[in-house]
Amino acid sequence: MKSGRKKQLKEDVFTAAKRRISYIFDHFDHLYISVSGGKDSAVLLNLAIREAEIRGRLPLDILIVDFEAQFEQTAAFLERIVLTGKVNPYWICLPISLRNSVSQFQPKWVCWDPKEKHRWVRSLPNVKGVISDEQTLPFFEPGVEFEDFVCQFAHWYQQAKGTQIAILIGIRADESLNRYKTIKNIKKAKFNDRAWTTQMLDDVYMAYPIYDWNTEDIWIANGKFKWDYNRVYDLMHQAGVKLSLQRLCQPFGDEQRKSLWLYQKLEPDTWQKLVERVEGCNFGARYTKDQGRILGYYRFTLPDGLTYRQYSKLLLKTMPPELELHYRQRIFKFLQWWRKNGPPRGVHRIPDFADSKLETKKKVPSWRRICRVLIKNDYWCRGLSFGYNQSSARTLQHLTKPFKEGKSPDG
Repeated sequence: MKSGRKKQLKEDVFTAAKRRISYIFDHFDHLYISVSGGKDSAVLLNLAIREAEIRGRLPLDILIVDFEAQFEQTAAFLERIVLTGKVNPYWICLPISLRNSVSQFQPKWVCWDPKEKHRWVRSLPNVKGVISDEQTLPFFEPGVEFEDFVCQFAHWYQQAKGTQIAILIGIRADESLNRYKTIKNIKKAKFNDRAWTTQMLDDVYMAYPIYDWNTEDIWIANGKFKWDYNRVYDLMHQAGVKLSLQRLCQPFGDEQRKSLWLYQKLEPDTWQKLVERVEGCNFGARYTKDQGRILGYYRFTLPDGLTYRQYSKLLLKTMPPELELHYRQRIFKFLQWWRKNGPPRGVHRIPDFADSKLETKKKVPSWRRICRVLIKNDYWCRGLSFGYNQSSARTLQHLTKPFKEGKSPDG
């Protein structure tokens, strides 16, 4: 097949998803579905329920990691799912650490923090399966990072079942490049060489049965089969949000903050509680809404008389000391890597700025890239090709400890 030509599939995405789910049921006696309350995981759950009904395998285990700070409509939808009796929920309402990208002084926050109970955005759900007691899960430690928790839960679940398990996850490749890479990665460990699966741990496999669906496919399925869905999407539609931009997640993440302003418009009461709960909330909503805003996109104005290198150093000096050190360490690694590995024999001088398209694709180094990371409060430095790791998570936890104790960062 020539490059650039599209391959004609022999089946539609709905049929393909049913086939993949059937395959998982054939090969795994135990599985659970990760359910966020969003449109993708909801459709995946409905597809899995159809298959489970045929096989007599209801109720299905589902994992709900409740971030506390979410739309009331999301909580109401999740409760409706549980009340159907077709699922066995593990509804997690525990103090888990989450990224807060809208504040340098509170770079993470802890949902369902017992010390902050008087300021919780919502009350605990009043349905079966809610896990709010820290002693219920033997592996749980308060303040654990979300990424670590989902791995720990998967391991615990697999150990409890005593056999290999599958986790069905409703991600779609067209939502982001990272999700596309998750599917296309030819080096990853898979189950029976199925590209739409990924091995997470020993005897633990993640499966993405609807990876090739697009947004329209999701809503066609909901309409055709009259499946229930989160009504917050109706509010988003009324607010003029494009279908492709209608997403749900904890609102303070590096990408998710772009939709923070929606809380003001869709659920004003929830918004007021968010402002009181998480530092930087109002600032984040103000500066992420429109293109050109500081936090929402890369575009910003360089102060007169400064180079991007000078502006980066100025920004570093305005940060709390430990946060400044964190960024300096990553910037140093970034510069060192390019000086050693940049084409063809290393980059001897890092330019102040380069071709903007190449910068966006992360194919060239520049101080403008560094400046973007700092001004966007990109703690993990994804703009410099870094990512989440446990070492950085521990640094972040240590960094925020003084604020949790009511002290200044200098003690």
